[in-house]
Amino acid sequence: MTGYVLRRLLMTIPTLLLVSLAVFVLVRLIPGDPVSLMFGDGGTPEQIARGRAALGLDQPVFVQFWRWLTRIAVGDFGNTITDGQAVLPLILERFQVSASVVLVSVAMAAVVGVTIGIIAAWKQDSKLDVGIVGLTTVILSIPTFWLGLLLLLLFGLKLGWLPVIGYVPISEEPWKAMLFLLLPVATLTLHESGVVTRMARASDIEVLRLEYITHARAKGLSEARVLARHVLPNAFAPTWTLIGLILGNLLGGIAVLETVFTLPGLGRLLADGVFARDYPVVQGCLLFTALLYVIVNLVVDLFYPLFDPRVSAE
Repeated sequence: MTGYVLRRLLMTIPTLLLVSLAVFVLVRLIPGDPVSLMFGDGGTPEQIARGRAALGLDQPVFVQFWRWLTRIAVGDFGNTITDGQAVLPLILERFQVSASVVLVSVAMAAVVGVTIGIIAAWKQDSKLDVGIVGLTTVILSIPTFWLGLLLLLLFGLKLGWLPVIGYVPISEEPWKAMLFLLLPVATLTLHESGVVTRMARASDIEVLRLEYITHARAKGLSEARVLARHVLPNAFAPTWTLIGLILGNLLGGIAVLETVFTLPGLGRLLADGVFARDYPVVQGCLLFTALLYVIVNLVVDLFYPLFDPRVSAE
């Protein structure tokens, strides 16, 4: 197990190097630069040249990349161009907001999706199954930002039960913070539970058709016991992989949803950095997102043998 983990961690090094190079180049392909945006139309060529020299943007691209890479290697993500804040603490602060929404949403979506999926598979082609499939299709066809706006309109404006705009850190006022996070969590849970339900249903249907399920029923086991002991453990592995992909994707930033609910999360930080051409922020956020994907995939692989005994941890 230890050797496997070490090999996977070593494999991440070239991946992160390629990602960092791609991020560095792509960011600089965006038209405009932070100095031009700061001075606007009123900046003289001399002022812009001095600003670029102060930020090191007058150096060749490979020199800029090497300097950034050597700083990243020691954990220095640089400072923001707009206000001079340290990038890494800012990313970690914003990530806490995104993680508080994503982790709860994915956990709830997994429980709901797996439960509904196995029920739909058990009642395949029945009215209940058709209704579940139809409902999940409708949920998946609605973009998350539009679903969030609908929930805001209903529970925030029409009923007035929940706040519409704002955010309160959990460390300051936990109960009030929960009220602000309830709608974002509900939005993500509804959408992702539809994704998990479809995958769980398809996996469960495949297992239900196998011979050992017929044998278990022939022994006189109840349907609940067959589903819990024989179907779910053997059908959960593909769903677990999907949950890992969903988690990595959402932890990387939910910029649109954070904009809808005015949450100061990682995705919104990245979007603001792109608009401001704040190179250290954009590069740091994207590299941090890539690292999250690597960590999530590693955790998913390490837990895979628990759900599929045919897979070895070695």
